[in-house]
Amino acid sequence: MTLEQKIESLVAPAIEALGMDLWGCEYIPAGKDSTLRIYIDRPGVGVTVDDCAKVSRQVSAIMDVEDPISAAYLLEISSPGMERPLFKPEHYTPYIGKTVNVRARSPIMGRRKFKGELIQADQDQIEVEVDREVYEIPFSSIDKANLVVEL
Repeated sequence: MTLEQKIESLVAPAIEALGMDLWGCEYIPAGKDSTLRIYIDRPGVGVTVDDCAKVSRQVSAIMDVEDPISAAYLLEISSPGMERPLFKPEHYTPYIGKTVNVRARSPIMGRRKFKGELIQADQDQIEVEVDREVYEIPFSSIDKANLVVEL
């Protein structure tokens, strides 16, 4: 279990009790400037600054008691926003046909960065079309991914 998965399992019940969904979290280690970013959402409504403050108080209390991160860090609570990060297989399906940015941990067919249309998504992999070529990217190979806003 990764650190992010452990944190999600600790804080998800409190976030859900406040009427919101835990979208995902990421820990960015940087010494004394490390950041724990937790994304929350409320489908159909979105989240407000007050929602973020409520969740921040709850998560802070849980993190103080459970102490899964021994070093100092900054806690950020945020909406996933329009260019929302995509963490889990179920995050991709609603955005089939939309543009995504994907960074792979290691090269796939000679490249690590993919910006293109999300063609398919299932529990094991996604397919992204870049320059008229379709790339199959296993979830285990995805380092980071997000939706691209099209205005």
